[in-house]
Amino acid sequence: MSRLPFFYGWLMVPAVMLISICTSPGQTYGVAVFNPYLREALGLSNSELSGAYMAGTVLASLPLTYIGALMDRYGPRRTLMGVVFVFGITCFGVTQVSGLFTLFIAFFFLRLLGQGSMGMLARNALAMWFHKRLGMASGLANVGMAVAVGGMPALGFWLIESYGWRGAYAVLGGAVWLLLFPLLIFVFRDRPEEMGLLPDGGEVAEDDAAGRVVPEDPAFTLRQVLRSPAYWIAVCCMVSWSMSGTGVQFHIVSIFAGRGLEPTAVATMFSIYAFIIAGGRVGGGMLADRMPLNLLLALALVCQCAALVSLNQVDAAWLPWVFPVCSATGSSLLMSVGETMWVRYYGRRHLGKIRGSVSTIGVAASGVGPFVMGVAFDYFGGFEQVLWGCAGLAAPLAVLALAATPPKLPKGK
Repeated sequence: MSRLPFFYGWLMVPAVMLISICTSPGQTYGVAVFNPYLREALGLSNSELSGAYMAGTVLASLPLTYIGALMDRYGPRRTLMGVVFVFGITCFGVTQVSGLFTLFIAFFFLRLLGQGSMGMLARNALAMWFHKRLGMASGLANVGMAVAVGGMPALGFWLIESYGWRGAYAVLGGAVWLLLFPLLIFVFRDRPEEMGLLPDGGEVAEDDAAGRVVPEDPAFTLRQVLRSPAYWIAVCCMVSWSMSGTGVQFHIVSIFAGRGLEPTAVATMFSIYAFIIAGGRVGGGMLADRMPLNLLLALALVCQCAALVSLNQVDAAWLPWVFPVCSATGSSLLMSVGETMWVRYYGRRHLGKIRGSVSTIGVAASGVGPFVMGVAFDYFGGFEQVLWGCAGLAAPLAVLALAATPPKLPKGK
């Protein structure tokens, strides 16, 4: 493999892309397709459904730092093998859901393994293979998420019509195993040093090929990272996006209905969103290789604020077009920052723990968002007030993001 005419890391890009697509059964856009069928089959209210989703997601966020520590110890490949195995079992287990408690258990494992662990481990592995070109590589890999967002709803509806909602999840679980186990066995590799290479394709001496960290790697410990202001600024910005973005996505049918739009407008919106994000993730990744990450983070929050305001202010006829443009652009910029900031600011040595801590907070926020918006709807009778509140939070964070500059490694590390 080390004698290929191109850098092996470029094979890792489609591998990570496929893993990202296979997280869909645990992502909000994948679960949302099943929500009406779950409510009807289990006799649940909107509050009960979103409450189970929030509880499962928040609790699922807690073990992610531990999952990251397993990656630091055993490598992304071995850890992913275990996660994919249990994720497939979880998809089969969804077929046995019979009430609110079993639904909560299903949400817990779907969110822990799909939305949390699989994506985090795949992205961490890509950060081992690239440094200077990490933004571009991550952007290309994230095209898979655009494919999933655009295609998963249609695939989900087709599977439900063909096999019922229980059978649909069983098919998805089998597909995850069928696609990912051969990939992990034959293609996926932990780091370039295993092949006598350095990130981005540089060669290393024979005595360095056992996996030594690149000398210029800053190698922050998790404790040092938690004392870094840039870490907390970036996390607050990402939490804001995670809460509002997931909440809007979870309730998007109702939000659009409140503006007098039919479900077909939601389908149009998702199609436009997927199209823009496919190019935006690549473009955002290329910008991350060339621009200060704190500036990109600030721009992402500006786009988030614009997207939230559009849901209240833009004429309903234009909303399926304006909202996805603002939201997809901001999401692309935020993703490009999230894919590159942690490894460039804090190094590779403890990346699993560092990114695990970020994922813990981000996944928890993604569970709180839909619940808060659901409660706001019940209290106010609409989403207008909570959308203004989320926009009001994003605006000052956009200014604060400019202070998230690269930290210096403390002396005496």
